Amino acid sequence: MTNYPDEYWMKRAIFLATEAKCQGEVPVGAVLVFYDRVIGEGYNQSIGCNDPTAHAEIIALRHGGQTLQNYRLLKSTLYVTLEPCLMCLGAIACSRISRLVYGAYDTKMGSSGFCLNFFSYPGVNHYFQITSGILSEQCSSILNDFFHTKRVGKNLRNKNTK
Repeated sequence: MTNYPDEYWMKRAIFLATEAKCQGEVPVGAVLVFYDRVIGEGYNQSIGCNDPTAHAEIIALRHGGQTLQNYRLLKSTLYVTLEPCLMCLGAIACSRISRLVYGAYDTKMGSSGFCLNFFSYPGVNHYFQITSGILSEQCSSILNDFFHTKRVGKNLRNKNTK
């Protein structure tokens, strides 16, 4: 699918996650690649858009479909900074991508094998290759920093109201 190493595209996804963080969104970024060309990208926008489905993966898949003028995204690879949730994994399977690459594992909502295995359910009719742990420390770090800052800010507000 691509001649560039996975790290190359994951760095672009990390850049997008940073954009989400700057906007107060959970910092997750996604890049959809088709033969060394970005056809879709996105970052979490659920808070700003008041849309629970505005995850980075969904936005990248929507852009990819528009770019290719097709709802099937065959022979494409999706790079995501965080292991996808069940909603996103369902959309990814419906898009018929060939490969999913993600960085950080999600111990709460991850659905590609770490927390829950989407592929173990009967009726799943599309399988794709999964590569995990690409630049995982960088991907985890941006998330950890974001939530640490949120917790510190919350604790300071709570302390000031007492």
